[in-house]
Amino acid sequence: MTTHHSQAYLKFLNLVKAIRDLPTFPMLDAVEQSLLDSFAAVWHTGKQITVLEAMHMSKEISPSTVHRRLKTLRAKGMITLVNDQIDSRTKYVMPTALANQCFDQLGQCMDAANQA
Repeated sequence: MTTHHSQAYLKFLNLVKAIRDLPTFPMLDAVEQSLLDSFAAVWHTGKQITVLEAMHMSKEISPSTVHRRLKTLRAKGMITLVNDQIDSRTKYVMPTALANQCFDQLGQCMDAANQA
C-alpha cells in the first residue's frame, strides 16, 4: 500500500534521475553530490564555508578526499574558491551560477512531486 507521501517521494526520485541524466547537468559522483548537498544547506543559511571547514564537515569523508573533490567540483563548474579580503590564506567555497541552476532544477522536481 503506497501513500501520497511515498508516491510523491518516488516521483521526486524519478524526476531527479531524469534531470541528472540530462547532458547539461554535471555528472557528479556520490561524494561530490553529498558535499554539494551539505554546502547548499550551509549556504542557504547565509553562512560562508572555508576550505578548512569544508574538509571537516563530514565524518564519513576524509579531509583529503574532500580536498580532492573540491578540485573536481571546481573543475566541473559547481563551486568557486574566493580569497578572504583580509587574510589571503583563507579561501571560501562558493556556489557558481551552474550550481544555483542545478539547485533550482532540483527544487522544481520537488514542486512537481508535491503536486502529484
